Amino acid sequence: MSAAMVVLIGVLFGCGTYLLLHRTLTRIVLGIGLLANGVNLLIVATSGPSGEAPLVGRDGRTDSVPQALVLTAIVIGFAVTAFLLALAWRSWTIGGNDAVEDDLEDRRIASERERAGTDVPDHEDVES
Repeated sequence: MSAAMVVLIGVLFGCGTYLLLHRTLTRIVLGIGLLANGVNLLIVATSGPSGEAPLVGRDGRTDSVPQALVLTAIVIGFAVTAFLLALAWRSWTIGGNDAVEDDLEDRRIASERERAGTDVPDHEDVES
């Protein structure tokens, strides 16, 4: 695996994670797409050394499992992206924006913390 491939995979994972942390569905869809492509490149990069047949067994034939995994991941990634784009479009047509809003439970917890005057509890304060 070359250094350029490692850097590319890291950039795809980093940008995908960054986009997933935003509150708009469009950025979340783009982040999932980048993460899916990063996973596909990771599987291809680790399936065998470049220029040689990947995972040659004792009988001399190559193992086609990594290629089948990537092909399956591409199809699943396409289906998930299409579904999420449909959700984002529906949210845009109904509400005029595609931002993910807090649900009622999140709002209730935030208002209770404001009334109590507390911030996010430390990990020592949380009982397991």
